[in-house]
Amino acid sequence: MNALEEATIGALVAQKPARAALFDKLSIDFCCGGKATLSEACLKAGLAVEEVGRMLEEFDRCDSALTAAEEPDWLKASLTDLADHIVKTHHAYLNQELPRLAALVAKVAAVHGQKDARLLELKNVFEALKSELETHTGKEEKILFPYIRSLDSRSFDAAAHKRQPVFGTVLNPVKCMENEHEDAGQALLKMRELTDQYRAPQGACNSWLALLDGLEKLDEDLRIHIHKENSILFPRAIASELSGK
Repeated sequence: MNALEEATIGALVAQKPARAALFDKLSIDFCCGGKATLSEACLKAGLAVEEVGRMLEEFDRCDSALTAAEEPDWLKASLTDLADHIVKTHHAYLNQELPRLAALVAKVAAVHGQKDARLLELKNVFEALKSELETHTGKEEKILFPYIRSLDSRSFDAAAHKRQPVFGTVLNPVKCMENEHEDAGQALLKMRELTDQYRAPQGACNSWLALLDGLEKLDEDLRIHIHKENSILFPRAIASELSGK
């Protein structure tokens, strides 16, 4: 087995974010499934790892258009910059979109739920996801991220860092956040199933079309959001805490 096959999906996307598009096309989970190696992910997806490896190499050679607007290299950015980026970009997106989509899904379910009962289930799944995400991001912003930012300035406040945080070690809240990410991933899978992969039925009204478009964009943003935390921010925070002890 070569180094590429032993690399995790999360690490491969962290190195080159544009690869997420290829993994999406191959139905390989780079989000909650980011800890799986390429070999393990291909086995689960029923794909030949050698062929996927060749596709990755070809993709890397041809992705100049995709990487033209590539984000900064978050593997090299400070923990503070990455945490701030997640809050200002992905948390802000959720703050804006979750209330809008909640109103849309309620409206569409009320008007069309008798015709398509899946819309009623979709409403329940979305509302549960919304509630969990709002609580989840609040815990990150108030508890976890401030501590992660403090790891950048350990040398300037050495006395403070001799005191254990209330959660003991960053591993504890990270594990909690990763479990909640897994729940969110399962909710996304369910929403895709209930909406035929966000495809509108014939004759769908404008509200229904807007809902599906919004849910699809939420799905994409949330998977990238979770990837940045699970595969980049959290492992780097754990390593930083360990190296400072």
